[in-house]
Amino acid sequence: MPYKIQGTPSAEVSAEQAEAWHGVMAASLGHDLPGQPVPTRAHLTVPPLRSRRLVWMAAEPGGPVAGVASLRLFDAPGMDHLSELDLHVRPERRRGGAGSLLLAAAVSAARAERRRTMITAVAADGPGDAFCAARGLRRVLTLRHLLLDLAQADCREADTARPGYDLAFWTGTVPDGLAGAFAEARNAMNDMPVGEMDYGACHWDAAAVREMAKVMADRGDTLLTLAALHGETMAGYTEIVIRAGESRRAAQYGTAVVPAHRGHGLGLWLKATMVRRLRAEHPGLTEVETDTAEDNVHMLAVNERLGYRAHRSTHAYQFDL
Repeated sequence: MPYKIQGTPSAEVSAEQAEAWHGVMAASLGHDLPGQPVPTRAHLTVPPLRSRRLVWMAAEPGGPVAGVASLRLFDAPGMDHLSELDLHVRPERRRGGAGSLLLAAAVSAARAERRRTMITAVAADGPGDAFCAARGLRRVLTLRHLLLDLAQADCREADTARPGYDLAFWTGTVPDGLAGAFAEARNAMNDMPVGEMDYGACHWDAAAVREMAKVMADRGDTLLTLAALHGETMAGYTEIVIRAGESRRAAQYGTAVVPAHRGHGLGLWLKATMVRRLRAEHPGLTEVETDTAEDNVHMLAVNERLGYRAHRSTHAYQFDL
């Protein structure tokens, strides 16, 4: 039976549509990644940072939604060539054409928006791999997902002071006095390995770091940040996010050390100290998940020292528009 595609900006998605979208995503991820936390409805309805999102749903006439897709259109300078696709089809409705129709709608929209690149991520060795390869998308990056058992983590590096460096910790929005320094430190993430992906560069300022914290708060997530200060300079930082409704697993977000302060073990120091804080302040948490590019050998080594262990892998694909 043919599918009908309905598209809309995410800002205009109704509560009923958000519920249908979430149901498809939960069914898809539950099949492909059993036990993996599923994003909340707020990840669709809360506007993303300095970007827009378009949404499509595929359904048989008069029938339930079989597949969904969202396309994030980045608007910030340095990234306004980029679009990011998230596509899911209910397992029992796969190979029926819904995925191909949703992909075609997203590609058409990305081209209409004059985007050069569309990227997407799928579970390694899952059905998404074959889907992307068959439709001309090019694999550009492999991410290793690692899990840390908080009870077993090796936090001894937290006991070793780094002379000349002090620690600052905050929850949610960065304190006003650190906003500019934090933005500069975040710009150090622009040299992280991204394989062959045409990702561009994200340019942070004080307003952007505040906006990022607001997006997470609007989604109901808890953002924890620990930074290493060298005088008035922020030499590095690490972030943990506890997603809304999640009580067991936290997610590692950015960790970066600015080039002038590398080689002093700050990344390991920050991560080990953050684990200590999680144990003390969030005792219900049992594990942290992180993802790292497979060619980021330095960060993989840091994570191994802490006790992270292999969990799964993700393949990133690129469509050159």
